[in-house]
Amino acid sequence: MPEDLLREYDPFDIFDAEASRLDWFFSGLDEEGWRRPSRAAGWTVRDVLGHLAGEELYNQACLDGTLGELRLLMEAEGIGGYNEFNEWCVRQRRDLPVEEVLREWRDKNGDTRRRMRALGRDALLETMAGPYPVGEQAFHYDSEYATHADDVGAPVRPDEADDRTFWRVAVGRFALAEQDPSVQVEQTAEQIWVHFGDAEASLSYPDFVEATVGRLPPGNGLSPRLASALRCLA
Repeated sequence: MPEDLLREYDPFDIFDAEASRLDWFFSGLDEEGWRRPSRAAGWTVRDVLGHLAGEELYNQACLDGTLGELRLLMEAEGIGGYNEFNEWCVRQRRDLPVEEVLREWRDKNGDTRRRMRALGRDALLETMAGPYPVGEQAFHYDSEYATHADDVGAPVRPDEADDRTFWRVAVGRFALAEQDPSVQVEQTAEQIWVHFGDAEASLSYPDFVEATVGRLPPGNGLSPRLASALRCLA
């Protein structure tokens, strides 16, 4: 079962850790740091914060059971999909004081994390894709936060790097198995073998993580078809 890949990890502890990493990093930035380009295409570090703050509209709507109201808002704003929603959230916050956006994100995300932990990993959460286990949704948020922490350059301590890679590999394998079982993944002690149709490749653990979130750099050696098939978390 795909969910068995995640059993040894606590999604709520990971969510807290990645949120704390981002909070610590954001809290120490000066004006130049906020303007620096991030690894997320077209976004500055400040834009990543705006995205995370805006994303809480969705996270809280799932918890509040108000996805219908969110859909109406998106229709009124002419938002046609997830990518357009992300860009709209960033635009809405670009002219606000950064301290206000940071406070919004910190307060809303703190509430999201507390409420999800209180529900427990086996409870069901209403999402745009239908009812979904809270714990598995939290793992998706974990990946999102870890990806954006890397996007902005938030540091990872050497003593946590390996464990962080291991849970991200597990979440990537889970997401692939859930979304497209035709992508075959074999994990060994040293590498990840991936097969899709007539394409195959071996990847290091870190490169597999980067592939699942669409962050492998150009010239990575994967065929475009395989790279697209592996991108399951971004």
